[in-house]
Amino acid sequence: MAEESNVQFSDREALRYHAEGRPGKIEIIASKPMATQRDLALAYSPGVAVPVLAIAENPATAYDYTAKGNLVAVISNGTAILGLGNLGALASKPVMEGKAVLFKRFADVDSIDLELKTEDVDRFIDAVELMEPSFGGINLEDIKAPECFVIEQTLRERMNIPVFHDDQHGTAIIAAAGLINALYLTGRDIKTTKIVVNGAGAAAIACTELIKAMGLPQDNLLMCDRTGVIYQGREGVNQWQSAHAAKTDRRTLAEALEGADVFLGLSAANALPAELLAKMAPKPIIFAMANPDPEITPPEAKRVRPDVIIATGRSDYPNQVNNVLCFPFIFRGALDVRATTINDAMKVAAARALAELARQQVPEEVATAYGTSHSFGPDYIIPTPFDPRLIEIIPAAVAQAAMDSGVATRPIIDMTAYRQQLRARMNPTTSVLSMAYEGARTKPKRVIFAEGEEEVVLRAAIAFQEGGYGTPVLVGRESVHDRLRALGANPDHFELHNSVNSPLVEEMVETLYKRLQRRGYLRRDCERMVNRDRNIFGSLLLRMGHADAMITGVTRTYAETMRQVRRVIDPVDGRTPFGIHVLVGQSHTVFIADTTVSERPNAEELADIAERTVQVARRMGHEPRVALLSYSTFGNPEGKWIDNIRDAVKVLDARGVAFEYEGDMAPDVALNPKLLANYPFARLSGPANILIMPGLQSANISAKLLRELGGDSTIGPMLIGMEKSVQIAPMTSTASELVTLAVLAAGDIAR
Repeated sequence: MAEESNVQFSDREALRYHAEGRPGKIEIIASKPMATQRDLALAYSPGVAVPVLAIAENPATAYDYTAKGNLVAVISNGTAILGLGNLGALASKPVMEGKAVLFKRFADVDSIDLELKTEDVDRFIDAVELMEPSFGGINLEDIKAPECFVIEQTLRERMNIPVFHDDQHGTAIIAAAGLINALYLTGRDIKTTKIVVNGAGAAAIACTELIKAMGLPQDNLLMCDRTGVIYQGREGVNQWQSAHAAKTDRRTLAEALEGADVFLGLSAANALPAELLAKMAPKPIIFAMANPDPEITPPEAKRVRPDVIIATGRSDYPNQVNNVLCFPFIFRGALDVRATTINDAMKVAAARALAELARQQVPEEVATAYGTSHSFGPDYIIPTPFDPRLIEIIPAAVAQAAMDSGVATRPIIDMTAYRQQLRARMNPTTSVLSMAYEGARTKPKRVIFAEGEEEVVLRAAIAFQEGGYGTPVLVGRESVHDRLRALGANPDHFELHNSVNSPLVEEMVETLYKRLQRRGYLRRDCERMVNRDRNIFGSLLLRMGHADAMITGVTRTYAETMRQVRRVIDPVDGRTPFGIHVLVGQSHTVFIADTTVSERPNAEELADIAERTVQVARRMGHEPRVALLSYSTFGNPEGKWIDNIRDAVKVLDARGVAFEYEGDMAPDVALNPKLLANYPFARLSGPANILIMPGLQSANISAKLLRELGGDSTIGPMLIGMEKSVQIAPMTSTASELVTLAVLAAGDIAR
């Protein structure tokens, strides 16, 4: 349930993540220019008076002149934090900041966290109600039951903006989507399905109400709590639980499960004994959503009932019920039609859209990133949280339901255009990278960290190991063990190779000498390199099959590191390797190549770089548009250094490649659609997202300038085209950046 994950990390790493740089996880950034006195005059006094008067005359224009229409408050009093209990409002702030980040990351919804220091229901309600002018929606979070029911219902009645308690309805929507598909696979009709709900808290009651709204008859559901079945006339139940009391003589969970089709667990770990599954109907459906450990694990359930379809809240099992599939997109659709509430019709629409998405063919970039091909079936009834299609499909369904049910105050006229706008809001790269991490955990690899004595490398190796992405293979001296202990890690969990005592040294020397003896190297030269140079030693480990990939680069320049690696590892098929810097923004990605290897590539090499960069871009979810750059645009101004660019275009013409490309072009023309419009004959349908540079000097300078001065995140450079998977990191790399390169090196994205 919720956003539970099986990713592992140390307490120290979690604290460092939150403390490094700017403390916390959010900041406020101006969305308008603020550079000049005129900018400031427009932003504040006297310019601000104009929208103030406009809003006073017509309150609806607040959505036009302020951020209200894309701003959600994440509000909690900390009485039920992530299963940790009542730790207070202040302790809930890291969670609420995290929720705000997820809104932005998944649906481009701006969000701010508000922690209210009160457990008084009336004071909480009054505080939130008074903030209605500030926000387009309210996301309630981590508030204990039954108070959360009163708070949400009262606020929904008093406020004219969407109010949504994610702990209740987010879980309900995702579970409902999975249930739709599980019923489909087992040939059941919801109107005749018998369901047992184990748990009677906020999420359980929300799930119950939603599946009843989808057509489940009251008589077909039994709800249980710690005491047993909630039946009519039972004492000690609150008004929200009693609304689902059944007329039955069954009293225990075991009795309730006799002949049941579905078990919905929102209770506690191990609450469903495996032997009880034998009492259920054929092809039982189990949703074991207790957090962090389910009522029963999939292996336990399948051991007793091989015919079971099972979902949990865990990312390390199939069919994860994860709220991030829901709440960002629910609000995206609700905000875009300025809905006054989030009603059952919108929730059901979201559930049905999610269910339908799971039945569709999974995009190639999703399959590549995960390293497996998801397809609709018992182990895939709920989409992955990182499916890039979510941003388009779910908000559109929610917005349509809001319009159909009469709660939208600004209907969308052109839904096709709206879906295109939704796609443009998000960058598929971020989803693919997230999926690459998940894929690494499903198929962990052995990755060499060649500079194992450096602290930043050790921190990356620790994160790689604790995250479950694979086995870090460290190259270094015995002091590495002490350094691991100092960083809070257990050295026994790491594999260390030391040239001083490695039994592989003799074979390494022989291998290297065979490669280099006709290049003027003596055997003792090879012995010296193996014993003293970590990059040579690590590259030989990789070449000899002792690992799947290698990361290096933080102690020496890129060029020097590349020379050492090339002494051991060859390019693929004798082709020239090259580097790609990937610039990642909120809604765009730009690939720049070659930024690391070829000083003056000829036309054939430029065309080859373009084709292979296109392959990388497609694996990262992008439809490529290639610009071969120059200081001139279609020969203006003339110059003597543009022939290789023009000839590269001719090479691509002759090859008949299946992607858009154009050149020679200046970078502003390639990236700015207004300037591009001056050349109606140009073959690009939009701004370029792949920039092929004319030479290493311009490429490397441009990439490093953008890395240091630009606002986008930078990945890489990624080294493409080596026989073995090697990535050379910049010397300034952080541990997080090294982990990303390690994941990409171990997978099939950077190759």
